[in-house]
Amino acid sequence: MRLKLDLHDVYNRNRDIDRALNDIIEEALRKRAKTVEIIPGKGSGQLKKRVLRFLEQKEIKAKYHRVEKDGKNFGRLFVHFKH
Repeated sequence: MRLKLDLHDVYNRNRDIDRALNDIIEEALRKRAKTVEIIPGKGSGQLKKRVLRFLEQKEIKAKYHRVEKDGKNFGRLFVHFKH
């Protein structure tokens, strides 16, 4: 199972970004999803950096296996889980 989160709608609302990221990680754990696709978009890269900082938090990092940056699409990340 793969879940998807598109951040285009909340790109300028910091609290909503954190909430959306947290919610999708928790949903992936509940549903035992293998992968979450996060789309921060291409833009200036600031949103992608914010997403990566969020994922690097110690308590968040403990919940997933690894993060993969899409080599073909700069505006997309994959978070992989081991259940």
